[in-house]
Amino acid sequence: MRSVTALADLPQLERQTLSGTAYAALSDLLASGRLAPGERLSLRQSAAAFGVSVMPVREAVSRLVADGVLEVSPARVIRVPMMSQDAFRALAETRIAVEGIAAARTALRHSAEDLSAIRNAEAAFRSEAEATQPDRARAIQLNRDLHFAIYDACGLAPLREIIARLWLKAGPVINLDLRAHPERLRQGFALRRHAEALAAIEARDAPAAERAIAADIREAAEFILARGGLQDHSGGD
Repeated sequence: MRSVTALADLPQLERQTLSGTAYAALSDLLASGRLAPGERLSLRQSAAAFGVSVMPVREAVSRLVADGVLEVSPARVIRVPMMSQDAFRALAETRIAVEGIAAARTALRHSAEDLSAIRNAEAAFRSEAEATQPDRARAIQLNRDLHFAIYDACGLAPLREIIARLWLKAGPVINLDLRAHPERLRQGFALRRHAEALAAIEARDAPAAERAIAADIREAAEFILARGGLQDHSGGD
């Protein structure tokens, strides 16, 4: 009887696995900046792209709605929420505090393997950003890859999870801004701060690593806010 009960649970476990896979895939689209605020999401198209049925995608979307990184309109349209200036400022300040801690810890405890991954990620972003015709979408993703190469080495899984959730909200705004203002990539602010962060981590200088990451986040936020692409209040479109 016990074995029959256990076997009866297997289809549910499989469905949960598919839902988790869809959740991870949608999360990656958000965090890597491949979706922008206001963009709509089709359940059927997403399911086809992921090679799964609609149900796991629906469950993944429900989780992301609960996380506050997707929303469902009264007309049942799923989309990435717009963000107000105040909400974006709060998000940036939170990221500065949390990601700064992670960078400082990485500077103190990184391994040779961690440092190699960070160096490779920094070089990949630099190569794309300095290209004659940089691929902006790829640059956004490489920027995310570098940041998470740093945070992956901090040694605190719960801290890394917190940062990942913050990036679900930050990624779409960064994407929207870079689409509208490609000059931000050409100005090289991120390149300088990334180089400073790498040098600080190589030197095991925790305060300098924290300052570099904080400056990177703050300067990007100031640029985005100065361009006026966000809502000037917390309600409505």
